[in-house]
Amino acid sequence: MMAKILVVDDEADLEALIKQKFRKKIRQKEYEFLFAENGKIALERIQEHPEVDIVLSDINMPEMDGLTLLSELHELSPLIKSVIVSAYGDMDNIRTAMNRGAFDFITKPINFEDLTITMEKTLEHARHLKETLQAIKENNILKMYVDENVLNFMGNREYESTIMANETIEGTVMFIDICGFTAISETEKADTVVKMINTYFDEMVKEIIEHKGYIDKFIGDAIMAVFRGEFHLDRAIDAALAVCEKINTLTDIGEDLSYTPKVSIGIKSGEMISGNIGSSSLKRLDYTVIGDTVNTAARLQDAAKENQIIICEECYNKVKESFKCNKVGSIALKNKSHSITIFEVVE
Repeated sequence: MMAKILVVDDEADLEALIKQKFRKKIRQKEYEFLFAENGKIALERIQEHPEVDIVLSDINMPEMDGLTLLSELHELSPLIKSVIVSAYGDMDNIRTAMNRGAFDFITKPINFEDLTITMEKTLEHARHLKETLQAIKENNILKMYVDENVLNFMGNREYESTIMANETIEGTVMFIDICGFTAISETEKADTVVKMINTYFDEMVKEIIEHKGYIDKFIGDAIMAVFRGEFHLDRAIDAALAVCEKINTLTDIGEDLSYTPKVSIGIKSGEMISGNIGSSSLKRLDYTVIGDTVNTAARLQDAAKENQIIICEECYNKVKESFKCNKVGSIALKNKSHSITIFEVVE
């Protein structure tokens, strides 16, 4: 993925020098550079290009200096990491820059080998932060880990348009239901029910994360999980097999109740819409996926029996060389004009 770097400096020849020194990475589309001659213009550039990853900034500039820019940048876009590149390398300036959020500090004249290493280190940190925030938001546990500035930032349009943009994606949805658990919840103490379901959920979540999926939501005694990226369908099926195996070993939790947990699983791969869905007036928006792929996965789970992993024929044709599957038959699904053929994943 191409990194976008904003260089802020009033030296007229620096732009040409940067382009010359990094011409190979620019040509290979590893780096894209933007330029601004002072902090005020830099903020305008960021408004125009909110996907900027890092800022390289001088200190002494007209209209708005680099230290003031750092303060403004921290309020506007706390995900953007900055490196001060300045001839003013005294300790006071370094301390002020660090206190205002600078990730690193390089002195002029520029050592481009040192600059390259620092840029790569800063870019890696910025990418890791964005990936972590996306994973946290997808799992709806944001407030446990993220500071107030980032939370405020995530509420504005800039964040929504860059990190969590509404989009059509390709992926796999998996629904897992704990069979027969509703009857337990109606007859047993609340503490017992919550302890049991949390134990089952925890084991399932571990397997889903192990196979690089994420939890979209918990729905009663069911889990909706989503897999994206390379081999998303294969990873979902691997996770489903692992969940079945793990749940079948959990006999001690429900011994006193004569309850042995089993799961039924439905999996569907395809296009879906990913975005913030919910009510703005209630301030309750979940980053989730919707569409026919999601609905079909849920209905395949409804058709699954204990210890069954059900997929449609389209998914079967994609994975039949990797997994052993048995044909179950044809079923009618709600809002579908034709019945579909389903398969059970065995191993």
